Amino acid sequence: MSGHTRTKARRGKRIRGDYPDSEERAQERRENPLAMALAVVVYNRRKELGRTQAEAAERCGLDQAKISRIEGSDAVPTLPLLYKLSRGLDAALRIDIDVVDDEPKITLTPHGAAA
Repeated sequence: MSGHTRTKARRGKRIRGDYPDSEERAQERRENPLAMALAVVVYNRRKELGRTQAEAAERCGLDQAKISRIEGSDAVPTLPLLYKLSRGLDAALRIDIDVVDDEPKITLTPHGAAA
């Protein structure tokens, strides 16, 4: 199995919750749950559109490496980044941060779909 294939398999398992993280990685995710929530919705929307990371990156005005970092929850989302993702993935992006449960919820609703 090539390195890329192993990485892709681990990412898929991690997104589905089947892959145990190192304690350090788990701590990073607890500290930035917004990055993990964004990773899941971007990955799912890109797959729904049938696009590669490179194709999604081009439409978002980013490079493929940035899409990879976003999907790997290794990118801290900024407002300009969220705007580019929303436009490039042809979807409305909504973020709900509730200080009570401290779990951000992110949705990407395709344009033309019921919100």
